[in-house]
Amino acid sequence: MVFFNFKKNFIKREYYSKNLFFFNFFLIFVFFTSNACVGKTSEQLINESIAKYPGQCPCPYSIMTNGKKCGKRSAYSKPGGYEPLCYESDLIGKKDKRLNTSRLINNIRIIDGDTIHIDKIKYRLHGIDAPEMKQICEINKKNYNCGVKSRDFLNSLIGSKFVRCEQKDVDRYKRVVAECFVGNTNINKELVRNGWALAYKDYSSDYILDEKFASENRLGIWEGKFIHPKKWRKLNR
Repeated sequence: MVFFNFKKNFIKREYYSKNLFFFNFFLIFVFFTSNACVGKTSEQLINESIAKYPGQCPCPYSIMTNGKKCGKRSAYSKPGGYEPLCYESDLIGKKDKRLNTSRLINNIRIIDGDTIHIDKIKYRLHGIDAPEMKQICEINKKNYNCGVKSRDFLNSLIGSKFVRCEQKDVDRYKRVVAECFVGNTNINKELVRNGWALAYKDYSSDYILDEKFASENRLGIWEGKFIHPKKWRKLNR
């Protein structure tokens, strides 16, 4: 009986030892494979995704054999099937440990009230039109630089926070037209609702009610006199 129990315990220990060995091996494998991706930039992740696509048109900006851009013929533009990463906005907002998010935050550059750069990607905020940087508005018969004020307000919204952008389109200047968020705050909406941008009705009706709110409460540029940024650009070309 003693010999039987000894043999039984020996076999049990041997079984657990083998399983522990394979479990440790699995953990080591996972550690090294996951860390192989750590530190990759968004550009590297996008390039890897594009390289995996078997055709010639993974992204709207990819070039076909005839020298033209793929545009809406790309896999990115078609629902279902392959879903390649084409823009940095495809990565922003995903809880992906492979992406060095602190690098993205440190590389946010605010150009004006409706344009930001994240890393090397240019974003034009969808559905809004902010005063231009050199545009002058008026409050109580005094001039002030409303373009700078608009940019400063956008800067206060973002601060050092993480920005997530959802692409809507790509404009003729190759900027990603996007709706951007800080947490649950819609940056586009806040700019219009606080009077530091107008609803760009030529392209969207998304923020018309927010513009009405700013106008009725005399917020931002609505506190004084101004001309529409679109008209200002035409007069100052």
